[in-house]
Amino acid sequence: MSYQVLARKWRPKSFETLVGQDHVVRALTNALEQNRLHHAYLFTGTRGVGKTTLARILAKSLNCETGITAKPCGVCNACVGIDDDRFIDYLEINAASTRGIDDVRSLLEQATYAPTLGRFKIFMLDEVHQLTKEAFNALLKTLEEPPSHVKFILGTTDPQKVPVTVLSRCLQFNLRQMAGTSIISHLQNILGQENIPYEPTALHLISRAAAGSMRDALSLTDQAIAYGGQTVNESEVRSMLGAIDQSYLYQLIDALLANDGAGIIAQAKSMEERSLSFEAALNDLAQLLHQIAVAQTVPDSVADDLPERTLLLGLAQRISPETLQLYYQIALLGRRDIGLAPDEFAGFTMSLLRMLAFTPSEGEAKKLPNKPLAQPNKAQADTLVKPQILSQPIEKPIDKPAEPVLQQSDSLQTDEMIENESNQSFNGNWRGLLDQLKLGLARNLALNSALLSYDENTMRFAIQDKDKALLSPMYQDKLSSALQQHFGRKIRLEFSVEGSANTPAKQVAQEKAHAQANAESSIEDDSFVQALINDFGASIIPNSIKPIKPI
Repeated sequence: MSYQVLARKWRPKSFETLVGQDHVVRALTNALEQNRLHHAYLFTGTRGVGKTTLARILAKSLNCETGITAKPCGVCNACVGIDDDRFIDYLEINAASTRGIDDVRSLLEQATYAPTLGRFKIFMLDEVHQLTKEAFNALLKTLEEPPSHVKFILGTTDPQKVPVTVLSRCLQFNLRQMAGTSIISHLQNILGQENIPYEPTALHLISRAAAGSMRDALSLTDQAIAYGGQTVNESEVRSMLGAIDQSYLYQLIDALLANDGAGIIAQAKSMEERSLSFEAALNDLAQLLHQIAVAQTVPDSVADDLPERTLLLGLAQRISPETLQLYYQIALLGRRDIGLAPDEFAGFTMSLLRMLAFTPSEGEAKKLPNKPLAQPNKAQADTLVKPQILSQPIEKPIDKPAEPVLQQSDSLQTDEMIENESNQSFNGNWRGLLDQLKLGLARNLALNSALLSYDENTMRFAIQDKDKALLSPMYQDKLSSALQQHFGRKIRLEFSVEGSANTPAKQVAQEKAHAQANAESSIEDDSFVQALINDFGASIIPNSIKPIKPI
């Protein structure tokens, strides 16, 4: 019998065995038990988190011969056929290769016929965001009002590319990346049942390399078993992954604490000789600093089998919390700005030298207070500038956006780098506020909404009639949550539909058109260009002119 890879052999076949997606399992289980079935489901998430697996379990739940259930039997013809990918009424389609309008029309033709064996005919379209615009348009009507015997399950790693008209017609579930602890626990269970010896530190390395993907973790484990001769141990996993010992990060931190500038530069040059990515190194450094901060605050939370446990706990005792927070902030800013540096080496070393420049000296460190700062007296308090929180409603509409909110400079003074998000103020600049919100799928709604008025607890918006499909409860809830996270209080949203509204999306489109017109005018009026046209019969290629600084 041929060998079956772990990712297929141990693919979950029921909701109970699915790992790391409890929020989705709970919602689907309740819907199945209450017979509240939707005609279209959308599963989003990165690779290897269970989108296709969930689709198969849901298909079995809908077609199991015992009835619609959250616990399919797993032994009937429908369950076995779906597990073996040979059930005629369950069709998995890869939209990356079957993406044209003719492909979708053929699928929709099949949807008109009643199921042959099952209760429902189920179509699973994976990577649905890769369908062409015409294909989406062909799918749209059927997706909105499919025959009663048809269910659609869509999967995508990039929901931003799925048209909002499709999103609004689906019940959407966002599958999370797997937590490292969940991956390790699952691997331990599988290797135990496979009778394969392993070292816990090796599983930590595999989990880290998998980056939240259970399928990647299982594939790497398969590779590690073959590489190690039916064992999974730390040294061989490191060699297999090409995982460079992160000791260089610890050496950099040692050099910083020792105020050793020469050592920092020497270590950076050594990294350059090994062709390491300096952007990735700043990311790894930030992760390490976070681990040290956790070890410093909650030492018991550091796993006993973590490969770097001893080094982490040692650094947690040597570095002050203030310096640790400073290093972390500089690492984040350095990673953000490394693309602006002359080259990656310069950007990386400048970040380290910045850490070195602002590391408190030994004398200063001793002066750092270990107790809360004294409260100012009344005379001092009266002179402090406090953030203003809007308390009075604006009665008149907002005609145009206010001046953009200035971003806080990358000051290295730690008391200025961190603000209390619960005390954010707002000056009426809705477009400027959008850059500060974590909107996700609600960004389309926010961009196409014009702020009419607002007070401390309510924001009133206008949205154009053509965009009213964006006013789904899901998007409004996500926008409300983003505002609540930003302001630290619940914000009630009110929407009205108008024929024309000056939305941020409309403003951006106007600015782009204005910039494009200016660019074309500048080229067409240029004396050198005119000379080429007149003297040599040259012509300007249509659509080849672009603004130097796109909006």
